[in-house]
Amino acid sequence: MNNRARYLPILLYIVIFAAALMLVLSLFAQPDVLEIDYSQMRELFVKEKVESFTYDPNDGVVVLQLHAPFENETKVQHELASLSIFYDDLGELISEQQAKDILTEYNYVPVQEPSWFVQLLPYLILMIIVLVVMYFLMARAGGGSAAAAKFSKANVRVGAGDKKVTFDDVAGAKEEKEELQEIVDFLRDPKKYQRIGARIPKGVLLVGPPGTGKTLLAKAVAGEADVQFLSISASDFVELYVGVGASRVRDLFNEAKKGAPTIIFIDEIDAVGRRRGAGLGGGHDEREQTLNQLLTEMDGFGSNEGVIVLAATNRHDILDPALLRAGRFDRQVYVNPPDVRGREEILRVHARNKLLADDVDLKVIAKGTGGFTGADLANLLNEAALYAARLGVPVITMSVLESSILKVLAGPEKRSRVSLRRDLNMTAIHEAGHAIAMYHLPTADPVHHITIVPRGNTLGLTVHLPDEDSTHWTRNEMLDEIVGLLGGRVAEEIEFNDISTGASNDLKRVTAIAHDMVAKYGMNARIGAVSYDNGDEIFVGRDYERTKTYSEQTAGTIDSEVKQVIDNAYEKCTQILRGDYAKLKEVAQFLLDHESMSRLQFEACMKNQPIPAQAESLLSNYQTAQDEAEPE
Repeated sequence: MNNRARYLPILLYIVIFAAALMLVLSLFAQPDVLEIDYSQMRELFVKEKVESFTYDPNDGVVVLQLHAPFENETKVQHELASLSIFYDDLGELISEQQAKDILTEYNYVPVQEPSWFVQLLPYLILMIIVLVVMYFLMARAGGGSAAAAKFSKANVRVGAGDKKVTFDDVAGAKEEKEELQEIVDFLRDPKKYQRIGARIPKGVLLVGPPGTGKTLLAKAVAGEADVQFLSISASDFVELYVGVGASRVRDLFNEAKKGAPTIIFIDEIDAVGRRRGAGLGGGHDEREQTLNQLLTEMDGFGSNEGVIVLAATNRHDILDPALLRAGRFDRQVYVNPPDVRGREEILRVHARNKLLADDVDLKVIAKGTGGFTGADLANLLNEAALYAARLGVPVITMSVLESSILKVLAGPEKRSRVSLRRDLNMTAIHEAGHAIAMYHLPTADPVHHITIVPRGNTLGLTVHLPDEDSTHWTRNEMLDEIVGLLGGRVAEEIEFNDISTGASNDLKRVTAIAHDMVAKYGMNARIGAVSYDNGDEIFVGRDYERTKTYSEQTAGTIDSEVKQVIDNAYEKCTQILRGDYAKLKEVAQFLLDHESMSRLQFEACMKNQPIPAQAESLLSNYQTAQDEAEPE
């Protein structure tokens, strides 16, 4: 059996080769029967030299068997172009020769010509198909078909989804909820406000950075108000075909008026509400027609009593001024990132369905997550739950939460990445330079964690978190931030007399901070208390109509002052690290030996105290400060 199986592929190849060879030979082989033209074939019939003939309907070939040789052949053939023409021409002659026994055999059956109706039928079918297609095209162009009518309808969603959200589910936004609660109360009891002559705002715009809970607030309004709630994304208005967006806006407001009182929520309104003139080729594009219709519906000649428009955006700066004026969006609610108390409330809301260990203190987590938005905190608890499940831990512990904070800040650990010893040495020196420079700066945030384990797209990480939330950033704090960011580059130059690409992100942040100090915040003595800031992002529709507010000479002065700020910070950082070079080496060696260093270990090293072997947790200093603050 094994030998047969071994020879089967060889036999298969032989069969395939033989079949291919036969196919090629059949294609190139000359026919055995002499091929003649129609005039020669007709002449053979007329001279009564055909003994018999056969006709093959598959290929239309007539083969003639002759009484006497023709060009030394007794059998010839001809491929007919039309059997009916052959019958009309030679049919009577063939019948006469058959009666005289000149033709002894033939398998020819005359073809009956189809009737005129059968011949005309394909043309009638083609004409009917063309007429049907033209009818549907004209009906769609004229708006008469149901598909066209549906195409111009707004893709609106009634309600806020299957899960009802109320103001109890929104934390860390007390003032924002009060603003929106007023609108809910008006819709429930409008006479209470109308009695004293109050007019409810026609529109409320929720403004804030991504992840601060603008959409969640809108869902809470839908859950609290016992009125019709219509929600739509602004991008649903815009289509390829001009005029569709405007028709959808009309349809949305018509539906809202039918069920008034109604709340309309438009998410990401900047998709259609951008400043007009952004196209630069005239104001007749689809987005601008949609915006014009929205402006008319919100405060035009028509009446929209009982319809309140709620919208959300994180690009307030690019919205058209006509959209923001009183009478359209009367009220703008700014949804800012939460403070420490708000973060604690948000954590408690998202921890309702999470299994937390007894050692978890959400107040400590809130203190150690400065700058986190509501979406970041929700993601933090979800990452902690996933990490605990992956570890097989039945509950979420404090250490799991701390690991999740580092993952949210810098990405997951990549311990499998193979690094050269030279790269590890450079990363350790780089991170040690950041930590020591920040330690010697009076206004810098304390260093909480140092690691040379790769995370995300970084080879190392130095985490410095503030002990308390602050709403202002002073000039000295910004200068110290620049010095601390330059610590990695300076440490590489001191230790290796060379520099690497590892400081590229640090240099971008340094340049941005220095430029803001000089051109935006007026913190430079030579430039003075003047702001030359033109905005963080270029928007053609706005910037096209605006000229630069300063000369080229001023621009050159700004560039030179920015460089001077960075050069001074570089020199200061060099003095700090050269003056504490021994600690730079000691911290770098500790990182090479242990991969990570906690705040307790780092401060013990800097104070010439014995370095504890057990690493301190990331947020333990917040717990210690809380314990010291609480009375016995």
